[in-house]
Amino acid sequence: MRARLQIPSNQEGALWRYAHAASANRRHTHAELELNLVTHGYGTYFVGARRYRIRRGDLIWLFPAQEHVLFEQSADFSMWVAVFRRKSIRAAATTEASRALLQKDLETGASRRLLGDDMQRLEVLLRELSADGTGPDVLNAGLRYAMLLAWQSFERATGMGTHDLHPAVERAAKLLREDPETASLPRIARRSGLSAARLSRLFKAQTGYALTDFRSRVRLDRFLELYGAGHRLSMLDAALSAGFGSYPQFHRVFTRIMGRSPRDYRRDLE
Repeated sequence: MRARLQIPSNQEGALWRYAHAASANRRHTHAELELNLVTHGYGTYFVGARRYRIRRGDLIWLFPAQEHVLFEQSADFSMWVAVFRRKSIRAAATTEASRALLQKDLETGASRRLLGDDMQRLEVLLRELSADGTGPDVLNAGLRYAMLLAWQSFERATGMGTHDLHPAVERAAKLLREDPETASLPRIARRSGLSAARLSRLFKAQTGYALTDFRSRVRLDRFLELYGAGHRLSMLDAALSAGFGSYPQFHRVFTRIMGRSPRDYRRDLE
């Protein structure tokens, strides 16, 4: 899915602090370069055909051609998110090393664990830039500096464990995302080219999720998109359209993954 970010016209990018929103999000791309700096908790990122387990100190670059989704996050998860328009990158990236930021994709791993001093320095800078009263001129200049500082820190950071997904696992995940309502596990196995037992074992080993759990999370993702703020569909209609077989099934999955009941979630939206 191609997402359109709402960035004010007088800004070269945007910066915000993301805290666990108790919600899923869809696999997507966008025209802007994105930076994530994890400050608390842990999560799982899928970037293209790779899976990353992330925690405090991890810096993730998400380039315009890289489909990505934050698939799992702990209750205390938080991170800084910064996005940069291409014109800002062109203006700031004047050296051979920094011009790598103009790429559409990143062949090497998207995530690395920063050195302690680099993490602290970058976190302080992002906090200062996000302070109330920061005007667009200061924000634009600060975002350029933060982008270059983050890239420099990324280049000297240590690598971290990534997992390239087996083609059958990648196909299965794609089928589940595209058709969470009707995709049956035997059908997914056939289309992925492996037996159901072999695919189940491999999927769990490479993604960290059982196939049924992954499908439940994709269905929940779809529900949240359909339900929105609760003005378009009833909760039952959105749950059934997302692929859940019944409201009790939806209730169990929602409560387990979101950490609260659908009723509590709806009340918070009101």
